[in-house]
Amino acid sequence: MKDIFTIGYSGFKIDKFIEVLKKYKINSLIDVRSNPNSKFYEDYNQSKLESLLKLHGIIYRDYKDEFGARQKNLKYYINGYLDFKEYVKCHAFLEGVRKIKAGMKLNYSFVFMCAEKDPSMCHRNIMVAREFDKLGYNIKNILSDGSYESQESIEQRLVNQYFPNRNQLTFFYEKLNWSDMVNKSYEYRNGEIGYRMDEKHNTKKF
Repeated sequence: MKDIFTIGYSGFKIDKFIEVLKKYKINSLIDVRSNPNSKFYEDYNQSKLESLLKLHGIIYRDYKDEFGARQKNLKYYINGYLDFKEYVKCHAFLEGVRKIKAGMKLNYSFVFMCAEKDPSMCHRNIMVAREFDKLGYNIKNILSDGSYESQESIEQRLVNQYFPNRNQLTFFYEKLNWSDMVNKSYEYRNGEIGYRMDEKHNTKKF
């Protein structure tokens, strides 16, 4: 089982960020931001970051079309926000998965990068890494202290949040097994963090 990492750059100064990537022997960074620039973290603007990573022997790739949270096709905004469960079935996403799988066979070690510090609050985990977890990859979500959190730990946190009273014998919880609660928790988090549409003007908003 091969490792795939995720990381949120807002938890790092750029020097520490590079240090952590090297610590985990990551040689390819996949930028999953829909806008690969940052007003507040200029070191992570696409051109600057790509140049810096190259100096350290790390490849940069922009995957906003495959793995970005702000997709243009309105059919994936079923409830007014990007439905992760539906989007991951589309050609663009699956093509992204194919390319990552091919790269893994060539011994690339990948990290999915976005801004959010907490992986459980970011689509890089809730949408993207989750699908690779289903495929059998070992997901390691790098935290701001340089350690990492497993996908199982993320799921435990989500279930604890959305089903805090699950051990009580109630009519509702008796119908849900662990897998059901995990799946529901991902759906609830998707509803909270999914990119939303401005229905009035039919445009995207932050």
